[in-house]
Amino acid sequence: MAKIRLLLADDHAVVRGGLRMLLENEADLVIVGEAGSGQQALELASQLSPDVVIMDITLPDMSGIEVTRRLKQAHPKMAVVALTIHEDQQYFFEMLQVGASAYVPKRAAPDDLITAIRAANRGETYIYPSLAKLLVSDFLTRVGEGGGGGENLAMSGLTPREQEVLSMLAEGKTNDEIAVELVISPHTVARHRENLMGKLGLHNRSELVKYAIRKGLIKP
Repeated sequence: MAKIRLLLADDHAVVRGGLRMLLENEADLVIVGEAGSGQQALELASQLSPDVVIMDITLPDMSGIEVTRRLKQAHPKMAVVALTIHEDQQYFFEMLQVGASAYVPKRAAPDDLITAIRAANRGETYIYPSLAKLLVSDFLTRVGEGGGGGENLAMSGLTPREQEVLSMLAEGKTNDEIAVELVISPHTVARHRENLMGKLGLHNRSELVKYAIRKGLIKP
């Protein structure tokens, strides 16, 4: 079994040590490096080519948001999981916008972080459940913007199965979880996802989640 190679980026050695003890108990995870600053994270990412970077937002030389932006520019396929004490809207949306695949509070249960890492490695997105309220709040302020006839027409163009997949993806379910629930293959889920995002003109998971909330597929 191929292991998921991880790089830890956090300025607290105690935190990195705790994460190492936690994550290396998992048979499919291995930590290949640790960084105590943003610049060191960028350098180690280039040297070690990890699959997933566990990124703190508060680093001594630059923000984890800026580090993530540079990482994704240099290594588009490298996944970033934000692990942070910050749970406010500003940091949450900025990390999604620069390309983070997951956003997990440090107060989360260990299983949530491990689930986020595995989802990110598969090219999926994990959003910690309690943060859904931020997406809802964002939509309540934008509900009148850009929601005209064209959007309604796009929604009507989705098949019932595509609407089911859209709703489940936006709720944070992985392709595998959706496949089990709908009794279809993960490959079929991926095809539905690609089709529906093309029809709706969406480009990433953040837009997908927001769209689903605005159309009532996810209820506040």
